[in-house]
Amino acid sequence: MRICLLLFLVLSFNCASQNSPAPINLVDILLTPDHADWIYHTGEEAEVLITVLKFGVPVQGGEISYEFGPELLVSEKKGIIKLKDGKANINIGTADKPGFRQLKISVVVEGKIYKNQINLAFSPHLIETTQAYPSDFESFWVQNIAEVREKDFKTTLTHLPEYSTEKVVVYLFHLSNNSDKKSVYGYLCKPRAEGKYPVLFAPPGAGVKPIKPYMGFAEDGYISLSIEIHGINPMLDKNTYKQISRAFGKYMFVNLDKKEDYYYKNVYLSCVKCVDYLCTLPEFDGKNVFVTGGSQGGALSIITAALNEKVTALVAFYPALCDLSGYAKGRAGGWPHMFKNIELLTDERLMTSAYYDVVNFARMIKVPGFYSWGYNDRTCCPTSVYAAYNVITAPKENHITPISGHWRFGETNKKSLEFLKSQCK
Repeated sequence: MRICLLLFLVLSFNCASQNSPAPINLVDILLTPDHADWIYHTGEEAEVLITVLKFGVPVQGGEISYEFGPELLVSEKKGIIKLKDGKANINIGTADKPGFRQLKISVVVEGKIYKNQINLAFSPHLIETTQAYPSDFESFWVQNIAEVREKDFKTTLTHLPEYSTEKVVVYLFHLSNNSDKKSVYGYLCKPRAEGKYPVLFAPPGAGVKPIKPYMGFAEDGYISLSIEIHGINPMLDKNTYKQISRAFGKYMFVNLDKKEDYYYKNVYLSCVKCVDYLCTLPEFDGKNVFVTGGSQGGALSIITAALNEKVTALVAFYPALCDLSGYAKGRAGGWPHMFKNIELLTDERLMTSAYYDVVNFARMIKVPGFYSWGYNDRTCCPTSVYAAYNVITAPKENHITPISGHWRFGETNKKSLEFLKSQCK
């Protein structure tokens, strides 16, 4: 019996190791627009070549299903078209206003459905925001920042030898405020060699989840602070975090009808305090203060650069929380797409969103920035990101990779690091 059990375990392990997921699809759907940069003028029609490949060879026969229309909204047209030598052309029409149009494709090969999509831009640099700009927007935040800076904060650093290396010292960071019992956790990473260094603040992407320290920035010569935003110790185990995450629910909707109590208010102010803290470190070079992040972290990078006068440059990848009011005005809005649900659309919530929308913080940016996103991003859609990017008047670099979704290429990461080095004084 014991021998049989051992044989079963060995065979199970061998089967599992021999059947790891394939790194590529058996069938590929290539979508090739007739403009190499994926950009069209309003009023100009766009055509897409669809190529269906199996084993890298065009599929013979068959048909594809398609639908297209404005980005993330109800499709204007659906249909079926036959493939010829694995190819077909579809004209997805045009846009009469600056924005994006979306084409979705699906094909059935040997009983399995394969899908792909493409978003094409129409005069994207003319996209305007739909968001209101409250007359007291700046004074609202100036007052709140002044109040939070007057509060007595306590900072605790706990050395983490299990994460520290020969080049980097890692600490568990805890910033707490006894007066209103708010706190932030994170990881502070310092180059081990003595010297003066730039500081870099890295706010997180969305979610309630454990984070691990990232030592790459410190290895490159920055003192870096990466945080979580919910006041939860990131070193808790995954099961505990899952339970906490369920309890939190959709935090981005909490108190959305109350601008003074909206969930993100404390988050934005905590980011300001974290940068303030970094600038007090004895190893800080006294000159270079950077912020960088993607998605929610990209949004918080722009917001922190707008609210904290100490920041000298920023990098933001596919920022969330941009042009939140888009759906209320008949076009796609940014993550978390709160007003796509018509039941959440009230005057009070719409007005609150104006005080927290990245678009309105983007107007305040005064420092150089590196910005990057893709056109196929369904999470932080390009229409919303352009609405924020287009109002920035400070020096800015735009690194678009049209084919990417809610992710980025290593080459783009490299360019962002080169940008930060170029900003060091």
